[in-house]
Amino acid sequence: MKISEILLPTDFSAAAEAAALVATAMARETGARLHVVHVVPPATDPSRGSERLTRLGRQLGKELAVEFALLSGRAAREITAYARDKGIDLIVMSTHGRTGVSRTLLGSVAEAVVRLSPCLVLTVPMALPTAKTPAASLGHAGTPPVPHRCIVCAGHTDDLVCETCRARIRGEALEHKIETERTGRRGSSA
Repeated sequence: MKISEILLPTDFSAAAEAAALVATAMARETGARLHVVHVVPPATDPSRGSERLTRLGRQLGKELAVEFALLSGRAAREITAYARDKGIDLIVMSTHGRTGVSRTLLGSVAEAVVRLSPCLVLTVPMALPTAKTPAASLGHAGTPPVPHRCIVCAGHTDDLVCETCRARIRGEALEHKIETERTGRRGSSA
């Protein structure tokens, strides 16, 4: 199987950095072109994503053939549409490892991409690249980590949604469930 086009979707989280290490190593080994894509939600200012893509481009190094795209819409749909349009052979993306309520509330972009993808998808857990994977050989030597922001409160975090916001979202969902159950009981006893 010839892999000549690799797609790396990124949300600039620590998990996405792990996937970037794998994708850049694969692109170097196979000589493939690397497509780096960031999807911003509709009605969101794309300027921050554009700045971060530019910084990421500088970090990847000049020896790779890289294309960047800033897309707007629902992440999984935009990623898979891009893969179809560009003839991507492999998508390398991170998985945040969410479980339970946060996965139910926030969904799993990686899971949706796996279901909708026109090509192979390699999901990379955040903890995969280790000290055994020398960062220098993957093009990240001495690069300071990019600060990440929560998509809800814009606070600093290594995840898409910070722990405080996750707790608040879970609490709101639980309150809504309890209120719905109370309303249902009152309506049935009348």
